[in-house]
Amino acid sequence: MPSAPSGGICVFKKWTTFRTVSMKKIELEIIALSHSVTQSHSFAVVLGEVGGTRRLPIVIGGFEAQAIAVALDNMKPSRPLTHDLMKAICDTFGIQLEYIYISKLSDGVFYSNLVCKSGSEYMEIDSRTSDALALAVRFDCPIYVEESILQEAGVEADPNEEKLITTEDEVEKEVAELTSAVQLNFTEMKTADLQTELQRALDGEDYERAARIRDELNKRK
Repeated sequence: MPSAPSGGICVFKKWTTFRTVSMKKIELEIIALSHSVTQSHSFAVVLGEVGGTRRLPIVIGGFEAQAIAVALDNMKPSRPLTHDLMKAICDTFGIQLEYIYISKLSDGVFYSNLVCKSGSEYMEIDSRTSDALALAVRFDCPIYVEESILQEAGVEADPNEEKLITTEDEVEKEVAELTSAVQLNFTEMKTADLQTELQRALDGEDYERAARIRDELNKRK
């Protein structure tokens, strides 16, 4: 499998000829998108096992949550968002996203791959899981996870569970409120504490939070 991405929408460090994965893949669908109850300043996308009862919660950033909500609600922004632009580029050059594959879980971070088709050739690109999900919704393609990951991080569904998809407006409002609160807290933190928080944000792939922390640190130089 390709190495983990260092940030951004996708990592195009190399395109590798796709090889059929022998590991057992389980198909998932997006069940819920809401504010995370386990991590502050984040959202959670809950993936459900198709035809099964297991659920896989994944913490993602606010802007990625908004990008997913926009596509789920079939909203058309006046100008294309990053993931919309990505799909437009793929459509223009005849690249189809066949499916996404959540292939690895390490230190609480999920690693994913985009399996694409161009002509008769299959390619595999590594991606942040949140970006992969945002693209999967736009391409209307399947979402798969390695069985061992579902066994390790999955939970059984609540029998009274209802599908809950947060709308783009709700996500946008929460993102704005969280951003305001985070920026206020950053101004009150010591520089050493900010540097620690910066590393935590980078380790957790929360790049929006990391960018805001960097902005605060740069103000102090």
